[in-house]
Amino acid sequence: MTTIARVASITTYGGPEVIQWNSIELPAPGPGEALVRSTAVGLNFIDTYHRRGIYPVPLPTGLGVEAAGVVEAVGSGVDRLAPGDRVATFGPSLGAYASHRILPAAALFRLPDGVSDQQAAAVLLKGCTAEFLVERCAKVQPGWTVLVHAAAGGVGLLLVQWLKHIGATVIGTVSSEAKAAEARAAGADHVILYTQEDCAPRVRELTGGEGVRVTFDGIGMDTWETSLDSTGRRGLIVSYGNASAPVTGISLGVLALKGSLYNTRPTLYDYYSDAGERTAGAQRLFDLIASGTINIRIGQTYKLEQAAEAHRALQARETVGSTILLP
Repeated sequence: MTTIARVASITTYGGPEVIQWNSIELPAPGPGEALVRSTAVGLNFIDTYHRRGIYPVPLPTGLGVEAAGVVEAVGSGVDRLAPGDRVATFGPSLGAYASHRILPAAALFRLPDGVSDQQAAAVLLKGCTAEFLVERCAKVQPGWTVLVHAAAGGVGLLLVQWLKHIGATVIGTVSSEAKAAEARAAGADHVILYTQEDCAPRVRELTGGEGVRVTFDGIGMDTWETSLDSTGRRGLIVSYGNASAPVTGISLGVLALKGSLYNTRPTLYDYYSDAGERTAGAQRLFDLIASGTINIRIGQTYKLEQAAEAHRALQARETVGSTILLP
Protein backbone atom coordinates (compact mmCIF):
# COMPACT_ATOMS: atom_id res chain seq x y z
CA MET A 1 0.00 0.00 0.00
CA THR A 2 1.32 3.45 -0.91
CA THR A 3 -0.14 6.91 -0.36
CA ILE A 4 0.65 10.12 -2.22
CA ALA A 5 1.10 12.98 0.24
CA ARG A 6 1.40 16.70 -0.39
CA VAL A 7 4.06 18.07 1.96
CA ALA A 8 5.82 21.36 2.73
CA SER A 9 9.57 21.58 3.19
CA ILE A 10 12.44 24.05 3.36
CA THR A 11 15.98 23.64 2.03
CA THR A 12 17.35 26.89 3.49
CA TYR A 13 16.48 29.18 6.37
CA GLY A 14 14.72 32.44 5.59
CA GLY A 15 11.40 34.21 5.18
CA PRO A 16 8.04 32.63 4.36
CA GLU A 17 9.05 32.44 0.71
CA VAL A 18 11.43 29.52 1.43
CA ILE A 19 8.46 27.17 2.01
CA GLN A 20 8.16 24.71 -0.88
CA TRP A 21 5.49 22.14 -1.71
CA ASN A 22 6.06 18.67 -3.16
CA SER A 23 4.26 15.37 -3.62
CA ILE A 24 5.88 12.30 -2.10
CA GLU A 25 5.01 8.61 -1.89
CA LEU A 26 4.49 7.17 1.58
CA PRO A 27 4.91 3.45 2.28
CA ALA A 28 2.71 1.40 4.56
CA PRO A 29 3.27 2.19 8.25
CA GLY A 30 5.94 0.11 9.94
CA PRO A 31 5.97 -1.46 13.40
CA GLY A 32 4.69 0.97 16.02
CA GLU A 33 3.57 3.49 13.39
CA ALA A 34 0.30 4.87 12.05
CA LEU A 35 -0.67 6.49 8.75
CA VAL A 36 -2.71 9.61 9.46
CA ARG A 37 -4.72 11.70 6.98
CA SER A 38 -4.60 15.33 8.12
CA THR A 39 -7.90 17.14 8.58
CA ALA A 40 -6.58 20.32 10.24
CA VAL A 41 -3.08 21.64 10.88
CA GLY A 42 -2.08 24.08 13.60
CA LEU A 43 0.12 27.13 13.06
CA ASN A 44 2.49 28.07 15.88
CA PHE A 45 5.32 30.53 16.42
CA ILE A 46 7.71 27.61 16.81
CA ASP A 47 7.10 26.92 13.11
CA THR A 48 8.58 30.32 12.26
CA TYR A 49 11.55 29.62 14.56
CA HIS A 50 12.30 26.43 12.61
CA ARG A 51 11.87 28.22 9.28
CA ARG A 52 14.13 31.10 10.28
CA GLY A 53 16.79 28.96 11.95
CA ILE A 54 16.20 30.43 15.42
CA TYR A 55 15.76 26.80 16.44
CA PRO A 56 18.20 25.15 14.01
CA VAL A 57 17.14 21.82 12.51
CA PRO A 58 18.90 19.69 9.88
CA LEU A 59 18.01 20.75 6.33
CA PRO A 60 16.07 19.93 4.27
CA THR A 61 13.18 19.59 6.70
CA GLY A 62 9.43 19.58 6.91
CA LEU A 63 7.58 22.21 8.91
CA GLY A 64 4.87 22.17 11.55
CA VAL A 65 4.40 20.12 14.69
CA GLU A 66 0.66 20.25 15.42
CA ALA A 67 -2.15 18.56 13.51
CA ALA A 68 -5.33 16.55 13.83
CA GLY A 69 -6.50 13.80 11.53
CA VAL A 70 -7.86 10.31 11.03
CA VAL A 71 -5.91 7.08 11.29
CA GLU A 72 -5.99 5.26 7.93
CA ALA A 73 -3.70 2.33 8.75
CA VAL A 74 -1.51 1.04 11.56
CA GLY A 75 1.64 -1.04 11.65
CA SER A 76 2.33 -4.16 13.65
CA GLY A 77 2.39 -3.83 17.40
CA VAL A 78 -0.06 -0.91 17.48
CA ASP A 79 -2.99 -1.92 19.67
CA ARG A 80 -4.14 1.41 21.14
CA LEU A 81 -5.22 2.86 17.78
CA ALA A 82 -7.25 1.58 14.85
CA PRO A 83 -8.25 2.86 11.39
CA GLY A 84 -10.97 5.47 11.75
CA ASP A 85 -9.74 6.84 15.10
CA ARG A 86 -9.53 10.61 15.40
CA VAL A 87 -6.14 11.67 16.67
CA ALA A 88 -3.89 14.68 17.15
CA THR A 89 -0.19 15.36 17.70
CA PHE A 90 2.03 18.24 18.74
CA GLY A 91 5.33 16.70 17.70
CA PRO A 92 8.17 16.86 18.45
CA SER A 93 8.89 15.57 14.94
CA LEU A 94 8.42 18.15 12.19
CA GLY A 95 6.27 17.69 9.09
CA ALA A 96 2.71 18.54 10.14
CA TYR A 97 2.26 20.68 7.01
CA ALA A 98 1.20 17.65 5.02
CA SER A 99 -1.91 15.97 3.68
CA HIS A 100 -0.79 12.59 5.09
CA ARG A 101 1.92 11.49 7.52
CA ILE A 102 3.38 8.37 9.05
CA LEU A 103 3.91 8.91 12.77
CA PRO A 104 4.90 6.90 15.82
CA ALA A 105 1.68 5.78 17.46
CA ALA A 106 3.12 6.95 20.80
CA ALA A 107 3.12 10.55 19.51
CA LEU A 108 -0.64 10.53 18.91
CA PHE A 109 -3.41 11.53 21.32
CA ARG A 110 -6.84 10.01 20.73
CA LEU A 111 -9.41 12.81 20.58
CA PRO A 112 -12.52 12.68 22.76
CA ASP A 113 -15.94 13.25 21.21
CA GLY A 114 -16.20 16.71 22.77
CA VAL A 115 -13.18 18.08 20.87
CA SER A 116 -13.39 18.62 17.09
CA ASP A 117 -10.47 18.15 14.70
CA GLN A 118 -10.22 21.90 14.10
CA GLN A 119 -10.31 22.62 17.82
CA ALA A 120 -7.57 20.06 18.43
CA ALA A 121 -5.35 21.50 15.70
CA ALA A 122 -5.92 24.97 17.10
CA VAL A 123 -5.36 24.13 20.75
CA LEU A 124 -3.35 20.99 21.49
CA LEU A 125 0.16 22.47 21.45
CA LYS A 126 -0.88 25.87 22.76
CA GLY A 127 -3.27 24.40 25.33
CA CYS A 128 -0.72 21.95 26.68
CA THR A 129 1.73 24.85 26.75
CA ALA A 130 -0.72 26.85 28.87
CA GLU A 131 -1.22 23.83 31.13
CA PHE A 132 2.44 23.33 31.96
CA LEU A 133 3.26 27.04 32.15
CA VAL A 134 0.51 27.81 34.66
CA GLU A 135 0.24 24.64 36.67
CA ARG A 136 3.66 22.99 36.61
CA CYS A 137 6.19 25.70 35.75
CA ALA A 138 4.96 28.89 37.46
CA LYS A 139 2.61 27.01 39.81
CA VAL A 140 0.33 30.05 39.98
CA GLN A 141 -1.84 30.22 43.08
CA PRO A 142 -5.30 31.77 43.62
CA GLY A 143 -5.05 35.47 44.38
CA TRP A 144 -1.76 36.06 42.58
CA THR A 145 -1.53 38.92 40.10
CA VAL A 146 0.14 37.94 36.83
CA LEU A 147 1.10 39.66 33.58
CA VAL A 148 0.45 38.06 30.19
CA HIS A 149 2.12 39.63 27.17
CA ALA A 150 0.31 39.21 23.83
CA ALA A 151 -2.86 38.37 25.73
CA ALA A 152 -4.94 38.12 22.54
CA GLY A 153 -2.62 35.66 20.81
CA GLY A 154 -3.10 31.93 20.53
CA VAL A 155 -1.31 31.02 23.77
CA GLY A 156 -2.20 34.34 25.38
CA LEU A 157 -5.96 33.83 25.25
CA LEU A 158 -5.58 30.34 26.69
CA LEU A 159 -3.32 31.60 29.47
CA VAL A 160 -5.84 34.29 30.42
CA GLN A 161 -8.69 31.76 30.64
CA TRP A 162 -6.61 29.20 32.54
CA LEU A 163 -5.32 31.78 35.01
CA LYS A 164 -8.81 33.11 35.69
CA HIS A 165 -10.05 29.56 36.23
CA ILE A 166 -7.56 29.02 39.04
CA GLY A 167 -8.33 32.39 40.63
CA ALA A 168 -5.51 34.70 39.53
CA THR A 169 -5.82 38.40 38.70
CA VAL A 170 -4.69 38.88 35.09
CA ILE A 171 -3.12 41.93 33.47
CA GLY A 172 -2.78 41.53 29.70
CA THR A 173 -0.88 43.53 27.11
CA VAL A 174 -2.13 43.95 23.53
CA SER A 175 -1.47 46.14 20.52
CA SER A 176 -4.97 47.32 19.53
CA GLU A 177 -8.48 48.02 20.79
CA ALA A 178 -9.77 44.99 18.90
CA LYS A 179 -7.28 42.73 20.66
CA ALA A 180 -8.07 44.40 23.97
CA ALA A 181 -11.70 43.36 23.50
CA GLU A 182 -10.58 39.76 22.86
CA ALA A 183 -8.45 39.71 26.01
CA ARG A 184 -11.26 41.16 28.13
CA ALA A 185 -13.71 38.62 26.74
CA ALA A 186 -11.29 35.87 27.79
CA GLY A 187 -11.39 37.24 31.34
CA ALA A 188 -8.45 39.65 31.66
CA ASP A 189 -9.01 41.97 34.63
CA HIS A 190 -6.90 44.78 33.18
CA VAL A 191 -5.69 45.33 29.62
CA ILE A 192 -2.80 47.59 28.64
CA LEU A 193 -2.41 48.84 25.07
CA TYR A 194 1.36 48.99 24.82
CA THR A 195 1.05 51.13 21.68
CA GLN A 196 -0.59 53.88 23.72
CA GLU A 197 1.00 53.77 27.18
CA ASP A 198 4.11 52.51 28.93
CA CYS A 199 3.39 49.05 30.22
CA ALA A 200 5.62 48.75 33.29
CA PRO A 201 4.51 51.97 35.02
CA ARG A 202 0.89 50.99 34.43
CA VAL A 203 1.50 47.52 35.89
CA ARG A 204 3.06 49.09 38.98
CA GLU A 205 0.08 51.42 39.29
CA LEU A 206 -2.37 48.52 39.05
CA THR A 207 -0.47 46.54 41.69
CA GLY A 208 0.04 49.38 44.17
CA GLY A 209 3.70 49.58 43.25
CA GLU A 210 4.39 45.92 44.04
CA GLY A 211 4.61 44.47 40.55
CA VAL A 212 3.24 41.08 39.52
CA ARG A 213 4.13 37.68 40.96
CA VAL A 214 4.59 36.09 37.53
CA THR A 215 5.12 37.46 34.03
CA PHE A 216 4.43 35.22 31.04
CA ASP A 217 6.51 36.56 28.14
CA GLY A 218 6.28 34.91 24.74
CA ILE A 219 7.55 37.96 22.84
CA GLY A 220 11.23 37.99 23.77
CA MET A 221 13.66 40.85 23.32
CA ASP A 222 11.04 43.54 22.64
CA THR A 223 9.37 42.99 26.01
CA TRP A 224 12.29 41.84 28.17
CA GLU A 225 12.88 45.22 29.83
CA THR A 226 9.15 45.65 30.39
CA SER A 227 8.99 42.22 32.00
CA LEU A 228 11.90 43.05 34.30
CA ASP A 229 10.30 46.33 35.36
CA SER A 230 6.82 44.83 35.82
CA THR A 231 7.73 41.82 37.95
CA GLY A 232 7.74 42.29 41.71
CA ARG A 233 10.38 41.33 44.24
CA ARG A 234 11.23 37.61 44.10
CA GLY A 235 8.82 37.23 41.20
CA LEU A 236 9.18 34.93 38.20
CA ILE A 237 9.57 35.81 34.53
CA VAL A 238 8.58 32.85 32.36
CA SER A 239 10.21 33.46 28.97
CA TYR A 240 8.46 30.92 26.79
CA GLY A 241 8.90 32.37 23.28
CA ASN A 242 10.81 34.64 20.92
CA ALA A 243 8.10 36.25 18.77
CA SER A 244 10.24 39.36 18.29
CA ALA A 245 13.76 38.00 18.85
CA PRO A 246 15.58 35.85 21.41
CA VAL A 247 16.68 37.49 24.65
CA THR A 248 20.48 37.60 24.60
CA GLY A 249 23.35 39.34 26.36
CA ILE A 250 21.61 39.52 29.73
CA SER A 251 23.63 39.67 32.94
CA LEU A 252 22.33 37.62 35.83
CA GLY A 253 23.10 40.61 38.03
CA VAL A 254 20.14 42.39 36.46
CA LEU A 255 17.83 39.88 38.13
CA ALA A 256 19.29 40.84 41.48
CA LEU A 257 19.00 44.56 40.84
CA LYS A 258 15.36 44.23 39.81
CA GLY A 259 14.36 42.49 43.05
CA SER A 260 15.97 39.05 43.23
CA LEU A 261 13.87 37.88 40.29
CA TYR A 262 13.69 34.38 38.91
CA ASN A 263 13.75 33.65 35.18
CA THR A 264 13.16 30.42 33.29
CA ARG A 265 13.12 29.49 29.60
CA PRO A 266 10.95 26.33 29.57
CA THR A 267 9.93 24.22 26.59
CA LEU A 268 6.84 22.10 26.15
CA TYR A 269 8.69 18.89 25.40
CA ASP A 270 10.67 18.92 28.64
CA TYR A 271 7.34 18.97 30.49
CA TYR A 272 5.73 16.37 28.21
CA SER A 273 8.55 13.84 27.86
CA ASP A 274 7.12 11.40 30.41
CA ALA A 275 4.20 9.29 29.14
CA GLY A 276 2.22 9.75 32.33
CA GLU A 277 2.67 13.52 32.29
CA ARG A 278 1.71 13.65 28.60
CA THR A 279 -1.52 11.78 29.28
CA ALA A 280 -2.42 13.74 32.40
CA GLY A 281 -1.62 17.14 30.85
CA ALA A 282 -3.65 16.53 27.71
CA GLN A 283 -6.56 15.12 29.71
CA ARG A 284 -6.55 18.22 31.92
CA LEU A 285 -6.80 20.34 28.77
CA PHE A 286 -9.58 18.22 27.24
CA ASP A 287 -11.55 18.33 30.50
CA LEU A 288 -11.41 22.14 30.62
CA ILE A 289 -12.55 22.34 27.00
CA ALA A 290 -15.41 19.92 27.61
CA SER A 291 -16.55 21.88 30.69
CA GLY A 292 -16.55 25.16 28.75
CA THR A 293 -13.82 26.63 30.96
CA ILE A 294 -11.50 26.95 27.97
CA ASN A 295 -13.00 28.44 24.83
CA ILE A 296 -10.97 28.03 21.66
CA ARG A 297 -10.74 31.09 19.46
CA ILE A 298 -9.93 30.17 15.87
CA GLY A 299 -9.28 33.63 14.55
CA GLN A 300 -8.36 32.75 10.97
CA THR A 301 -8.06 29.81 8.62
CA TYR A 302 -5.94 29.29 5.50
CA LYS A 303 -5.68 26.55 2.93
CA LEU A 304 -2.77 24.25 3.74
CA GLU A 305 -0.71 25.45 0.78
CA GLN A 306 -1.17 29.07 1.93
CA ALA A 307 1.19 28.37 4.84
CA ALA A 308 3.63 31.08 3.72
CA GLU A 309 0.89 33.71 3.83
CA ALA A 310 -0.14 32.49 7.28
CA HIS A 311 3.47 32.78 8.49
CA ARG A 312 3.64 36.39 7.31
CA ALA A 313 0.45 37.30 9.17
CA LEU A 314 1.57 35.57 12.35
CA GLN A 315 4.96 37.30 12.45
CA ALA A 316 3.34 40.66 11.72
CA ARG A 317 1.09 40.15 14.78
CA GLU A 318 -1.95 40.50 12.56
CA THR A 319 -3.63 37.37 13.94
CA VAL A 320 -6.09 36.96 16.80
CA GLY A 321 -6.41 33.68 18.63
CA SER A 322 -5.30 30.54 16.83
CA THR A 323 -4.66 29.97 13.14
CA ILE A 324 -5.29 26.67 11.37
CA LEU A 325 -4.43 25.35 7.92
CA LEU A 326 -7.00 23.18 6.16
CA PRO A 327 -5.91 20.46 3.70
